[in-house]
Formats: sequence, structure tokens, C-alpha cells
Amino acid sequence: MKTARIICTAVLCLSVCLLALTGCESRGNNSSSSSLSSSSSSLPSSSSRSEASSSSRPSSSSGSGSDASSGNLLGDLEEDLSSDLEDLTDPSSSAAEPAAAAGSADFSQIGALSGQAVLWGPGHEVNSENRPTAPCALQEQYDGYGCLFIGNGAEKKIYLTFDQGYENGYTEKILDTLKEKQAPAVFFLTGHYVNTSAPLIERMIAEGHVLGNHSNRHYNVTEVPLEKADADMAELHEMVKEQFQYDCTLFRFPEGVFSEQGLALAQKNGYTSVFWSFAYADWDPENQMGEEKALEQLTSHLHNGAIYLLHSVSSTNAAVLGRFIDAARAEGYTFAAIGK
Repeated sequence: MKTARIICTAVLCLSVCLLALTGCESRGNNSSSSSLSSSSSSLPSSSSRSEASSSSRPSSSSGSGSDASSGNLLGDLEEDLSSDLEDLTDPSSSAAEPAAAAGSADFSQIGALSGQAVLWGPGHEVNSENRPTAPCALQEQYDGYGCLFIGNGAEKKIYLTFDQGYENGYTEKILDTLKEKQAPAVFFLTGHYVNTSAPLIERMIAEGHVLGNHSNRHYNVTEVPLEKADADMAELHEMVKEQFQYDCTLFRFPEGVFSEQGLALAQKNGYTSVFWSFAYADWDPENQMGEEKALEQLTSHLHNGAIYLLHSVSSTNAAVLGRFIDAARAEGYTFAAIGK
């Protein structure tokens, strides 16, 4: 067995070392060091972890014949021992540990951050430019994690984003309007939507829109272990990549709930976390706002760098989207897509 062979080899190495030390008049200090390093390639490239080992051993200083002989024998035994150890850590070996899953992150570092949910919302307070103050403050506070709560305040740009939890029959009309108005958008997909609405997703891609990762199972990232959130993020990424040959680079946290741990996880996996600076009650198909009231809500909150969160399950959104785009453009705004 390899384990027995390793033990025997180690004992033999020790014996040779003792003989060599007592049999030579002088010898240089030999040292050996080994290091095992692992690197995780982050999403969206989605390649698996790899492990590499390296060892360095200074050459033996010249000495008597017996010293050189002992050094050669010791070197052979060390190489033999190293080979056995490599066999045990080789992924193809039956004794090897299973490879880490693609998308895994360094949880020891991320876990040191706060996992507490950050309570936030666009709020009602705005500055002199009608930009909501809460997203502006959050953008400054968490900018180091490469996330977006609000766009550049110096540009009259609006970013349309839609969360796609399930299909309610209105996405086609929304896409028709976006195509007619030549306005791009980001569609954040869940696993359910990917598995049930492939033709619509193919149309989104063909018409130049951006696909974002909204997680496979729509977990609240602060209520599940980091490993589970990481795997869920990776699963959705791989689903979209496999089915549509598309690499997502934007992530939206389910329910908009995040923590510092969650932000670091998304960043580690190569994602820009996208939040919003405007949202309204459009997600309940059974409780839709009237069209005129909805349009007033959409237009009264126009501001530079606005990120609009909308839901395609809304009949009202589908009905007023074109009028909103026209009204915004009349005020000098242009529409842009995050990530393009």
C-alpha cells in the first residue's frame, strides 16, 4: 500500500540522514521547502480550481566521497517520497480528495466580513438634482466592492433593468417596445426563467440586450451559508452559458438583500452587483397600479444615472413603457445598458 511505502521511505530517509551526519567532517546546510498553492478562477470564465505543488532544494555542497554518495541516495529517496505524495494528491488517484466546485471562493477571507443584512432602499429623499440620497450614499460606502446603486451623476443616462422570476405573458410586448424605441435593457434571470422561457431569452440576446444573473433558486444571500449562495450563483451562470453560450457579468441579489459577505462573494466570482435607484410597486400581478399613476411615478423620479428596477410580470409596465421612454427622451435623457 502507498501509505506503508511512504512510512518506510520516510524511516529510511531519516536513517540515511543520521549516517551521513556522523560520517562526514563537514557539510553545508541543506534545506528543502515545498508549497501547495491553489487558485480559483472566478466566474464568468467558470473554469474549475487547479492545484499545483512546487519544491526547491539547494544543490549539495562538495565534500568527501561518502558525503556525496549519501547526498545522492538521500536525493533519490526524497524524490521517491515526493512522487508517492503526489500520487496521493493526484485527482485521478482513488485516495485523492474531490476537486473543489467551480465558482468556489475564498470563504476564510469573505467569512471575516459582516454577514448581516444591510437595510436599504432608494427612499424618498433626493438632492437638488433629484437624485435619491440613499443610493448615492450606498454607492460611496460600498464602491470598493465594484457594485452599482446609481450611475454617473454627470450623465443624463437611464438604465432599464427587469427582474425575470417567471413569465406572465408581458415580456414579449416589453421586448417589442424596446425594439421599436431602440432602448437597451438588462434582464436578470432566475433558474426557473431560464428553464421555461428559452425563446424569449434568445430574443433578448439577438436584440442586443444584456443578461444578468439573479441566482438559480432566488435565495436571500444573508439566510444561507456562503457556500450555498456561491453554488447557487455558479449554477445559474453555468445554465445560461450552456444553453445560450452567454457569460453573465452582472449580478442582482434576490430581494435586493445583501451583506458585505455577499458583495465580496459576487466580486470574487467576477460579477458587478447591480442594485437600483428607482423602484415602485409593480411586482404583484393582482395589484397593479393604474397606467397614469404609474407613468407619473416613472417620470417624476427621472435623474442622471438612474437605474430603474422593473418587473416584466406587470401589465402596467408593458402598457406604459413606450410612453415613459418618449417622456424621458423629451427631457434630454438617453437609455443605455449596463455592461455594454
